[in-house]
Amino acid sequence: MSVANRKRILTILIILVLVVFLVYFFFFNPIGIKLAHSNMRQLSDHLRDLGWPGKIIGMALIVAQTFFPFIPFVLVAGTNVAIFGIKVGFLVNYIMSCLGAIASFYFARYYGHAWVEKKLERFPLVTQFSRRMEQRGFIYVLLGRLIPILPSSAINFAAGLTRIRFTQFLWGTLIGKLPIVFLESMIAHDLFHFHKYKGRLLLLLGILVILILIGNGVKRVLAPKSK
Repeated sequence: MSVANRKRILTILIILVLVVFLVYFFFFNPIGIKLAHSNMRQLSDHLRDLGWPGKIIGMALIVAQTFFPFIPFVLVAGTNVAIFGIKVGFLVNYIMSCLGAIASFYFARYYGHAWVEKKLERFPLVTQFSRRMEQRGFIYVLLGRLIPILPSSAINFAAGLTRIRFTQFLWGTLIGKLPIVFLESMIAHDLFHFHKYKGRLLLLLGILVILILIGNGVKRVLAPKSK
């Protein structure tokens, strides 16, 4: 067996172990079950009570959410903001989100190509977006990060299936995620302190709604035309 094949098998085994651990933790472990059924404030309280392991779990949840968007990003982002504070919490959310995106990209490109392709081919909008990414990689990765056209995980996996250069994906992700992660972290922070920051929260929510509306408009442009 070649070294490349051994590395590929080892990586797949590590991913499988991670998936099994997450399934066990969130469906069979009492602490995980409690976390999975918590709202943002309860989740942050549970993790804060755990001490430093809770901080590690909060960081890992961002990466897990990138692979498996089983909970809204703003919920996990808010949890880290509550645990670390707004400044460090934002940095944690941003760094771990970017690392998760990079890991998803590499998984789709080198290890789970056939599986990811089978999952994404059911969504024509993703196919259309992927074609445009191949033509203008950086621009469309950046656009997909700034405007909620597709789920972030779909962009990560779809980019991995294309011939886009990694540097294009990386810079589009680093630049594009910065403002949107900051926006969602601030929204989560202000939800925790609603009475103090309700005016700013309404402004931030208004910006998010505008971005969603723009994203829906772009979706209509990208959607395959019915004959």
